[in-house]
Amino acid sequence: MDNIVVLDVNFNFGYGENIIYPVILQDENEMILVDCGYADFLSILEEAACKKDIDLSKLTKIIITHHDHDHMGSLAAIKQKYPNVQVVASEKDAPYVSGRLKSLRLEQAEQTQVMLPPEQQESGKAFQNILRSIKNVEVDITVKDGDYFTWCGGIEVVETPGHMPGHISIYLKKFKVLISGDALAIENGNLEIAAPQFTLDMVEAKRSVSKLLKYDIEKIICYHGGEYQGNISDALRNIENIF
Repeated sequence: MDNIVVLDVNFNFGYGENIIYPVILQDENEMILVDCGYADFLSILEEAACKKDIDLSKLTKIIITHHDHDHMGSLAAIKQKYPNVQVVASEKDAPYVSGRLKSLRLEQAEQTQVMLPPEQQESGKAFQNILRSIKNVEVDITVKDGDYFTWCGGIEVVETPGHMPGHISIYLKKFKVLISGDALAIENGNLEIAAPQFTLDMVEAKRSVSKLLKYDIEKIICYHGGEYQGNISDALRNIENIF
């Protein structure tokens, strides 16, 4: 039986409650996790999965939408505990996930450090240290735009660059569901481009939003914000007009 389960992963880094929404895709042969949280989140992920009657020891694959620390931070820990899990990432993002290329987010943080006011210098350096601490993992399966797999009722890889050049989203045609990664987020109930300050190319991000209009989507699952339902086309066009 094909199934989509959205995990509610709650945490507190000292500045209030927060939540992210990784996704589990299931069928008779596969259990696939889409994105896996910050570093040291394995136990939190396992607890969130357990609440949905999901045993992460049955994981077969992890899809990484992009190499940001909040999306692949626990990847190495998962791979260490469950070594048979295969890691899936885009062809463009795989060198960053594996560590062959320097994190684009770290490059951005280093470049902006000199522009930070004195009171933000320490936090800027702390953020860089967090990014440097992320352990890299080899990618087992690389994917590109339009790739289709029969996993969990059928998934299509949709390249959605902007937030990062190698960013991908996942479209599940059977369910008319898009797992957006950080191509989109929900803010105050509205669908938006995720974290403009961390979006490396806003022009590309907007093109990616326009690209999604080609898909028959009834629900979008955002890593930041959760599930968005309603008139998806209108919501996407509204983003086009705002940004």
